[in-house]
Amino acid sequence: MSTDEQAPEPGAGPRARPEDPYAHALAKGRGPLYMRCTDGGILLSEVDRWCAAPDPADLSVLRRCQGAVLDIGCGPGRLVSALRARGHVVLGIDISDAAVARTEHTGGIALCRSVFDRLPGEGLWNTALLMDGNIGIGGDPRALLARIGSLVAPDGTLLVEAAPQDVDERLSVRFDDGRGHLGNPFPWARVGLAALRREAAVTGWRTGDHWTLDDRHFLALRHRRGAGSDRGPAPAGR
Repeated sequence: MSTDEQAPEPGAGPRARPEDPYAHALAKGRGPLYMRCTDGGILLSEVDRWCAAPDPADLSVLRRCQGAVLDIGCGPGRLVSALRARGHVVLGIDISDAAVARTEHTGGIALCRSVFDRLPGEGLWNTALLMDGNIGIGGDPRALLARIGSLVAPDGTLLVEAAPQDVDERLSVRFDDGRGHLGNPFPWARVGLAALRREAAVTGWRTGDHWTLDDRHFLALRHRRGAGSDRGPAPAGR
């Protein structure tokens, strides 16, 4: 997510509709799509990039994936499909039916499920991914990091994309298609590298590599050591 100074103004008040602007954007494979904050701020959602093939910054993350991979908030599934093509056991999860459908259409395996729900292979995933600002899922990065600690194998790795700014914000946002149609509000967070390191330290993670490419910032986190880290879960179905 990134701020966008050219985002539309709220005007007299956008009208809501039952359809989900996020689902419509994924179906089209392109934006515009925004996150409109209750405080009036705007974040640009990069749907066009999410629906495209992995770019060089994405590939820098994929090269660091080991063993079985869980992509949390997989969206339209570009990383799930790319990892599967590389021979990984990989599962995407997303709370959007549209995201799961697009992931499966591109050859990936995904479940329509929250990261806080019961998931296949808990405690066995070698690598977990939080890309595209998904450290914001649920609006509570500390709870999210603690939950992922229970999902990865002992000494498992979490690869996180942090906000490019030095921020630590808790937000309530809605998807907005820029044409006056709004989705339902949901909690979100924006976390820069400094805040991410602080939250990782109190949830059982050790910080590893930090790298930047195309103005995107990534951090590798390693969970506590233990036995059985070389095991991975079997592929999961719906």
